[in-house]
Amino acid sequence: MNIRYPEIAICGLSCRLCSHYHTEGTSRCGGCKTESRAGAGCPFITCAPKKKGVEFCWDCEEHETCEKWAKHRTAGKTSDSFKCYQSLEADIAFVQKNGAEEFEKLQKKREHLLKEMLEEFNEGRSKSSYCIAATVLAIAELEDALAAARKNSDGLEIKERSRVLHAILDEIARERNYHLKLRR
Repeated sequence: MNIRYPEIAICGLSCRLCSHYHTEGTSRCGGCKTESRAGAGCPFITCAPKKKGVEFCWDCEEHETCEKWAKHRTAGKTSDSFKCYQSLEADIAFVQKNGAEEFEKLQKKREHLLKEMLEEFNEGRSKSSYCIAATVLAIAELEDALAAARKNSDGLEIKERSRVLHAILDEIARERNYHLKLRR
């Protein structure tokens, strides 16, 4: 089967915004469709690409009645795993309306902003938080947060730079009622 979008998970999550995707070394995850993850036990891997021959759950003719996918989506409305699920429903709706190619373009923009946060403001303990922010905040909010953090942290050490960005992201989250931690 030809995989066209390896960084969009079978279920609709964005691999590009996952902390495991941005890990260095052998524990780095290239996404659920990569060879290293294909046998990892995800029920969607064995179903969609292997049994049904489709890249995404929503491409399957049974997607509207699939209990596995419905359970996954329902759980994602209230909780996360190691990956933030807060935007899963909106992301699926976007792909169904605009296509995977347009979604991929947006995720690349988000990933670019995430990489800037990681390169300029990660003191070694903020990767997960920045991945969640890159998933949840609007692109314009991320751009504004980065611009403000750069302005307000010029000349500071990395720990202080990180605190500045966290404070800005936390303020946006309070104003918009975002949740910037994994929900358990």
